[in-house]
Amino acid sequence: MARSGPKLTRIARALGVSAATVSNALSGKGRVSAEMAEKIRATAAELGYVPSLAGRALRTGRTAVIGLVLPDIANPLFPQIAQAIELAASSAGYGVLIADSRGDVTTQTKAIERLIDRDVDGMVIVPRRGTRIADVGCPVAVIDTPSTPGNTVAADHWGGGRQIAEHLKALGHQRVLIIGNNPASNVQNDRIGGIRSALAEGAFVETLWIEPLEREQGKGCPLGLAEKVAQGFTAFACVSDLHALRALTELQRAGINVPERASVTGFDDLIWSPVVTPALTTARMDMTRIAAIAVEALVKAIGERDPTDAAIGAPVTADNAEVPMQLVVRQSSAAPPRTQFQPAQTIANASTIADARTSAPEGEHQP
Repeated sequence: MARSGPKLTRIARALGVSAATVSNALSGKGRVSAEMAEKIRATAAELGYVPSLAGRALRTGRTAVIGLVLPDIANPLFPQIAQAIELAASSAGYGVLIADSRGDVTTQTKAIERLIDRDVDGMVIVPRRGTRIADVGCPVAVIDTPSTPGNTVAADHWGGGRQIAEHLKALGHQRVLIIGNNPASNVQNDRIGGIRSALAEGAFVETLWIEPLEREQGKGCPLGLAEKVAQGFTAFACVSDLHALRALTELQRAGINVPERASVTGFDDLIWSPVVTPALTTARMDMTRIAAIAVEALVKAIGERDPTDAAIGAPVTADNAEVPMQLVVRQSSAAPPRTQFQPAQTIANASTIADARTSAPEGEHQP
């Protein structure tokens, strides 16, 4: 099928120049004066000229397409990331092909290989938890967490954790249960690390890991939060809004009012977080800025790469690689009840992290 729209020769005839001059001006190559190049671009716009991507690929060795690998497209966070990346890529003149690793390392590797086979110019990868992205055969931008080796840009998850903890601390909470999903996630590690660092003095903290618990008791098993409230815990700091919704639901089913008897907080500010009852206090990522930085760094690396050179180094780097998170205070957090549980024994070390439900190692998570 022929490409619609006027051809280069029509633009050339309108301006009395050669088709080669028009091609050079529109591609930014060759010796064309700035004044003539501007006239050519203006005429092309007036005539509705649409450049052929296939033709450009043949001329430049590039497809103007980037790949995006996500760890779990079913998680409502990742469609938000995909939309932000697509908008940033479109603004830079690139299309996007999306692949889902479904949280599996082997599937992630195969997804990357398929995108390479589709001749993408580069990739943005949100890694499956606990994996490190090395040489994939083309420029790659990694979005994980600042502590991840080779990370290009990410939210300041540690700082977000500190904001959540400082909020709970200011409200007067002294016994806090952190709820995470899996100890292999760098993102969750950093979020928990930030929470714990801000609660290191004057508070007692435990960590509950969901996946190890579910391996023992079954998928979707109760987290035992009513028991934790009976033990005097007044705040449940969850490392994602999904876990916060689970905690909120379990507490409410047990007849424990939130936030009157227990506060619940999350991360990510998912689309439903403002409309659940009570609306969820959370830490929000600036996905628009993160996507813009990742795509800008990737496009720069693509432009600097020799298309005939198959070698590629480490993932690309970017300025402002840590993007601050924003604390969003809503109705799910409030001051603890006036009559608080008093532990029978003195807590010798307020910063001790005890995991009463699992034997999993501390300090790791993932959204």
